[in-house]
Amino acid sequence: MAGEIPDGLAIESVWAIEATYGPDAVERRPAVRHEHLTRIGQLRAAGTIVEAGGYADMSGSLFLVRAPDEAAALSILEADVYTRSGVWTGFRARALGRVVRREELETG
Repeated sequence: MAGEIPDGLAIESVWAIEATYGPDAVERRPAVRHEHLTRIGQLRAAGTIVEAGGYADMSGSLFLVRAPDEAAALSILEADVYTRSGVWTGFRARALGRVVRREELETG
Protein backbone atom coordinates (compact mmCIF):
# COMPACT_ATOMS: atom_id res chain seq x y z
CA MET A 1 0.00 0.00 0.00
CA ALA A 2 1.42 3.39 -0.99
CA GLY A 3 2.71 5.43 1.93
CA GLU A 4 2.68 2.50 4.30
CA ILE A 5 6.43 2.59 4.89
CA PRO A 6 7.78 5.97 6.02
CA ASP A 7 10.30 7.83 3.88
CA GLY A 8 13.84 6.70 4.54
CA LEU A 9 12.84 3.25 5.79
CA ALA A 10 12.62 -0.12 4.07
CA ILE A 11 11.83 -3.71 4.95
CA GLU A 12 14.64 -6.19 4.38
CA SER A 13 13.71 -9.86 4.07
CA VAL A 14 15.94 -12.02 6.26
CA TRP A 15 15.63 -15.38 8.02
CA ALA A 16 15.39 -15.64 11.81
CA ILE A 17 16.83 -18.99 12.80
CA GLU A 18 16.89 -20.54 16.23
CA ALA A 19 19.41 -23.32 16.72
CA THR A 20 18.64 -25.69 19.60
CA TYR A 21 21.48 -26.97 21.76
CA GLY A 22 21.78 -30.66 22.40
CA PRO A 23 21.63 -31.98 25.99
CA ASP A 24 25.44 -32.18 26.23
CA ALA A 25 26.20 -28.91 24.40
CA VAL A 26 28.03 -27.48 27.42
CA GLU A 27 30.56 -30.30 27.22
CA ARG A 28 30.87 -30.37 23.41
CA ARG A 29 31.07 -26.63 22.77
CA PRO A 30 34.51 -25.63 24.18
CA ALA A 31 36.49 -27.84 21.78
CA VAL A 32 34.93 -26.25 18.68
CA ARG A 33 33.94 -22.77 19.84
CA HIS A 34 36.98 -20.97 18.38
CA GLU A 35 36.34 -22.46 14.93
CA HIS A 36 32.62 -21.65 15.20
CA LEU A 37 33.13 -18.03 16.27
CA THR A 38 35.77 -17.46 13.59
CA ARG A 39 33.33 -18.60 10.90
CA ILE A 40 30.43 -16.58 12.32
CA GLY A 41 32.70 -13.51 12.36
CA GLN A 42 33.58 -14.08 8.71
CA LEU A 43 29.91 -14.47 7.74
CA ARG A 44 29.07 -11.26 9.63
CA ALA A 45 31.88 -9.40 7.86
CA ALA A 46 30.55 -10.67 4.52
CA GLY A 47 27.02 -9.50 5.42
CA THR A 48 25.51 -12.98 5.30
CA ILE A 49 24.79 -13.01 9.01
CA VAL A 50 23.22 -9.82 10.35
CA GLU A 51 23.18 -10.83 14.02
CA ALA A 52 24.21 -13.91 15.96
CA GLY A 53 24.33 -14.92 19.57
CA GLY A 54 23.62 -17.59 22.12
CA TYR A 55 20.94 -17.47 24.77
CA ALA A 56 22.31 -16.99 28.30
CA ASP A 57 20.47 -20.10 29.51
CA MET A 58 22.41 -22.31 27.06
CA SER A 59 19.22 -23.45 25.34
CA GLY A 60 20.29 -22.37 21.87
CA SER A 61 21.33 -19.57 19.56
CA LEU A 62 19.58 -16.96 17.43
CA PHE A 63 20.65 -15.75 13.99
CA LEU A 64 19.42 -13.24 11.45
CA VAL A 65 20.59 -14.51 8.06
CA ARG A 66 20.47 -12.99 4.58
CA ALA A 67 19.63 -15.77 2.14
CA PRO A 68 17.32 -16.18 -0.87
CA ASP A 69 15.22 -18.90 0.77
CA GLU A 70 14.84 -21.03 3.87
CA ALA A 71 16.91 -23.92 2.54
CA ALA A 72 19.84 -21.62 1.76
CA ALA A 73 19.59 -19.98 5.18
CA LEU A 74 19.54 -23.31 6.98
CA SER A 75 22.43 -24.68 4.93
CA ILE A 76 24.66 -21.94 6.35
CA LEU A 77 24.12 -23.20 9.89
CA GLU A 78 24.00 -26.86 8.95
CA ALA A 79 27.57 -26.47 7.63
CA ASP A 80 28.81 -25.07 10.95
CA VAL A 81 31.09 -27.04 13.24
CA TYR A 82 28.46 -26.74 15.99
CA THR A 83 26.10 -28.84 13.88
CA ARG A 84 28.77 -31.34 12.85
CA SER A 85 29.91 -31.77 16.45
CA GLY A 86 26.44 -32.08 17.96
CA VAL A 87 26.32 -28.78 19.85
CA TRP A 88 23.25 -27.84 17.79
CA THR A 89 20.67 -30.55 17.27
CA GLY A 90 17.88 -28.72 15.47
CA PHE A 91 16.75 -25.53 13.77
CA ARG A 92 13.63 -23.43 13.38
CA ALA A 93 13.61 -20.85 10.57
CA ARG A 94 11.07 -18.11 9.97
CA ALA A 95 10.97 -15.30 7.42
CA LEU A 96 11.38 -11.90 9.06
CA GLY A 97 10.79 -8.41 7.71
CA ARG A 98 13.63 -6.40 9.26
CA VAL A 99 13.08 -2.63 9.45
CA VAL A 100 16.15 -0.79 8.15
CA ARG A 101 17.10 2.66 7.00
CA ARG A 102 16.88 2.77 3.20
CA GLU A 103 20.62 3.49 2.87
CA GLU A 104 21.36 0.22 4.69
CA LEU A 105 19.86 -1.69 1.76
CA GLU A 106 21.79 0.35 -0.75
CA THR A 107 25.14 -0.27 0.95
CA GLY A 108 24.48 -3.87 1.87
